[in-house]
Amino acid sequence: MITVLHPHEVPKRRPWRRLRRSLVVTMATLTLGTGTAFAAGGGHGHGRQPFLGPLHTVSPVASTVPANGDNNPYGTVVVPQTIGDLHKGNVLVSNFNNSLIQQGTGTTIVQVSPNGQVSQFAQIDPADLPGPCPGGVGLTTALSVLPHGWVVVGSLPTGDGDPAHAQAGCLLVLDSHGTVRTTFSGDGINGPWDMTSVSKGDRAELFVTNVLNGTVAGGGNVVNEGTVLRIDLRLRGDDPPMRKSTTVIGSGFAQKTDPAALVIGPTGVGLGRDGTLYVADTLNSRIAAIPRALTRHSTAGIGKDVSVGGLLNGPLGMAIAPNGNILTVNGGDGNIVETTPRGVQVASRQLDSSGSPPGAGALFGLAVGPDRRSVYFVDNATNFLNVLH
Repeated sequence: MITVLHPHEVPKRRPWRRLRRSLVVTMATLTLGTGTAFAAGGGHGHGRQPFLGPLHTVSPVASTVPANGDNNPYGTVVVPQTIGDLHKGNVLVSNFNNSLIQQGTGTTIVQVSPNGQVSQFAQIDPADLPGPCPGGVGLTTALSVLPHGWVVVGSLPTGDGDPAHAQAGCLLVLDSHGTVRTTFSGDGINGPWDMTSVSKGDRAELFVTNVLNGTVAGGGNVVNEGTVLRIDLRLRGDDPPMRKSTTVIGSGFAQKTDPAALVIGPTGVGLGRDGTLYVADTLNSRIAAIPRALTRHSTAGIGKDVSVGGLLNGPLGMAIAPNGNILTVNGGDGNIVETTPRGVQVASRQLDSSGSPPGAGALFGLAVGPDRRSVYFVDNATNFLNVLH
C-alpha cells in the first residue's frame, strides 16, 4: 500500500533537540511498503534513481563490544586494502564509551568482517602515547583509513563522562597493526568529532569537525564556534604521515554540551565529486556546503544551505552515495535520509525504532559498502554494526 503524505502532514519532530526547523520539501512524500519514503519527483531532476530506493533490509552484522566492555560505537569506515592486520572489505568501528557507559572514555577500535567475525584492532592506552593528546583518550566518530594502512581516529576525552571535563583531545595515528605511532594536536584541533579523508600519491587531506570551541565554557548554551579543518598531510610509506598545514575552511557552526549526548555540533562530513565538502549541521537540522574545500585558503563560515529541516532531524553521520547524493542519519528519529547536491530530499528509511522517541541518538557513523549497493551503520542503542542492503 502506498500512503500519500502532504507537506502539512509530515510528522512533527520529536523534542530530542529544541532546534530551528524549516521545511524545504514542499512536494508530496510517498511512503512505500518497504519503509522507504520518497519525495515525489525528487530523483528524476538529476536523472538518478535514489540510492536508498532498492535497499529494503536491515541485517545485524556483529556486536561491536570488545572484551573490555567498551560500547557506544561511533566511527565507521571500510578498510580499502589488505595490509598488516587490516583486511580489505572489513569495517573498523571506534567506541566512545567505556564499560561504565562514561562518554568520552572509549579506547578501542574493533574490526568486523562482512560475515560477522570480530577482532580487536586496537586498545589505546592514554598513559602511553607517542605525542600530546590533551585530556587523554575518548574515541569519536572521526575515523579514516589512509594509504599504507594508516588509521586516523579522533579523541574527545572527558576522563569521567562529564561534559564539563571535556578536553581538546587530538587525532591519533595508528599503523596497520593497531599501534599509535604519532598524534596531531593543537593548531585548531579542539574536540575532533567526525572526519573524512581523500588521498592521492604522497598527499592526503583530512577534513575534521571540531565541537569544543567555547562549548564547555558555555555550560550547555548554544555557542556558534564549531569549525571544520582541512589538515594537509604528506604520506611517507612506513613512516607516519607528516602534518604539513592546517586551514580553517568552515567556522561559526552551532554547538553545545548536552548531558545525554555529551556534545552536539557539526558532525558528519563528506566530499563531493566537485570538491564541495558537505557538513551535517546537527543543531540546525541542516546540510551545509563548503565549496572548493580542497583548495580554499580561508573559511567559508557556516557554508551554503543545501537542505534545511524537512526529513532532516538532527543529522549526525554522513556518507556520499555512489550516485553523488548525500546520506545522513538522524539523531532525532533513527532515520537515514538521502539528499541531492541541489538540496532535494529524495528518500528516507527508518534504521532504528527503539527507545522513546524511536531511534533518538542511536545512529552515528555510516559507510557505503565495497559492493556500492549497501550501507554499513552503527547502532549505539544495541551496540551493533548493521547493514542496509
